[in-house]
Amino acid sequence: MKAEVTAQRNADDALAHLGHINICAQRLSDFGPLKLLWCNNICGFMTETLAVRQEALPEDMRVLLRDYPRDAWPDHPNFAASIQNWMGAHVAFRQLAELVKLDTELYLDRTRAPEDYAARLSYFGNLLVRNLHGHHTWEDRKFFPELSDADPRFDSGLEVLETDHEGLDQLLDTFTRQANRVVKLEQLDEPQAREEAGLIHGQTEQIEALLDRHLADEEDLVVPILLHHKMRG
Repeated sequence: MKAEVTAQRNADDALAHLGHINICAQRLSDFGPLKLLWCNNICGFMTETLAVRQEALPEDMRVLLRDYPRDAWPDHPNFAASIQNWMGAHVAFRQLAELVKLDTELYLDRTRAPEDYAARLSYFGNLLVRNLHGHHTWEDRKFFPELSDADPRFDSGLEVLETDHEGLDQLLDTFTRQANRVVKLEQLDEPQAREEAGLIHGQTEQIEALLDRHLADEEDLVVPILLHHKMRG
């Protein structure tokens, strides 16, 4: 029951964050027929893993954080709504990843019905993948170049974050193919779908681990630059 409550709270909170910043978000009841995340065929049984960066950014990439510590951000006059919305998206991504993991645990424990799980995996998995792709593509193409122009001292830190994005793309591709497979198998061979749903759980744990490391470093690097140079006001 606790997992169900947490999953529902994460769903509500994530949709609120995504809706507030005008990122793709709908109520599950509005979603209509079951849809796959990206592809239309049953793809191969996905088992590969990706090493997640463990080390924090170097200290020279955190020099501004000493002048603009995290606990002082909310009261800073340059902490604009656009920065808060950007960080709100990060909260939503964490919640969606945890939601998919908790839903999978409920399904594996036979607490959540197969058709309910498949519908939620299709919907919330799609939200997670599409919004993460859109978010970091915008960062790589527009946001990070602006930061580099404003303060090139931190280019090596931005390069680390871009490398994280490449790793995240690999994880999301693996997750998408496996999630599509499980959604299809729920209709064709439910016992096999349940057997393979364990991979979804492992993949969402990997996504959570990458997001925890990446988003903390990203915020600690980026927000002080924005505050220091009065950007995004």
